[in-house]
Amino acid sequence: MKRVVLYTREGCGLCETAKRVLLAERERTPFDLEEIDVEGNDDLEMEYGIRIPVVLVDGVELFELVVDPDALTRALAD
Repeated sequence: MKRVVLYTREGCGLCETAKRVLLAERERTPFDLEEIDVEGNDDLEMEYGIRIPVVLVDGVELFELVVDPDALTRALAD
């Protein structure tokens, strides 16, 4: 099963949109989803802070700011 990680922070509108795209896809294609809040973690803030939401699929960064539903479907099908 694929593993998807969503780097996010509270109050981020783009993050909420990305999460909706991920949850909609998960209804069709099962995958593990982990949501990680970057707030308060200096390392994560440096890595992802201004680029959130950032989405990784099986450890590979595929999206930042916007999640393309079609590209997500293809990435999960591989």
